[in-house]
Amino acid sequence: MFETQREPVPRVDTDELDVAHAFLKFQRHCVLKKAEGLTEEQLRQSLVASGTSILGLVQHLTEAERMWFYHHLGGDHWDEEEELGMAVPATTSADEVIEGYRAAIADSDRAIENAGGPEALMAIPIDGNRMSLRWILAHMTTETARHAGHADILREQIDGATGR
Repeated sequence: MFETQREPVPRVDTDELDVAHAFLKFQRHCVLKKAEGLTEEQLRQSLVASGTSILGLVQHLTEAERMWFYHHLGGDHWDEEEELGMAVPATTSADEVIEGYRAAIADSDRAIENAGGPEALMAIPIDGNRMSLRWILAHMTTETARHAGHADILREQIDGATGR
């Protein structure tokens, strides 16, 4: 089958932080690409029993970006009670969700650049441990890649588009 959305993986091979950041950016791009060209209805469409939609995945990843880079790395306030997960309210448009993800990415990228290097430690520990930016980048890359794969499958079911 021809892959209609295929792109090469990053070819960055300079230092540890550049490589890790490039692969996170690539996975984020893959998620956003899965949302491109779909209608509001298609973005909200769930084709699996869990109720997962492409728009829900984008919203979930927005919250993950904010939790890990703003809260844990940067020390900003985080209220778990305000999390929406993958349930996108009908009153929130697809454009708002997607632009929210783009804004979270831009803010996360600034936090990464300002952290001082991969060994920078979280301001807010998790399970009593102040993990490094290196760990956060690895975690967020795997989390984003996992959900990019989910989005791949949903997109193929919606309109047949395939590829990373």
